Amino acid sequence: MASGVKPRVKVPKTAAIGDVVTIKTLISHKMESGQRKDKSGNAIPRSIINRFTCDFNGENVIDVALEPSISTNPYFQFEAKVPASGEFTFTWYDDDGETYTTAKSIAAT
Repeated sequence: MASGVKPRVKVPKTAAIGDVVTIKTLISHKMESGQRKDKSGNAIPRSIINRFTCDFNGENVIDVALEPSISTNPYFQFEAKVPASGEFTFTWYDDDGETYTTAKSIAAT
């Protein structure tokens, strides 16, 4: 497991039914391409977030595959339509098999 990984998301607390809201996500993650070597000359294992997904009430909103050239602390901003009150679930997938998940609720009026 990568150390110091911290997912952060911004979702409005409320929205009218049918509104399109802007969602912002960032995960603190020290990316490693697998190309660098440590002081002893050994290759540092690749460690990147290789996939990001967002679901709303169990239905997929966005699913992104990430490649080794992705920067440290990947940031995503996207829009989603709010059909009802519910919960957005955000998941980041790491090369080492770890997943980092957080969720935010939104109330539809």
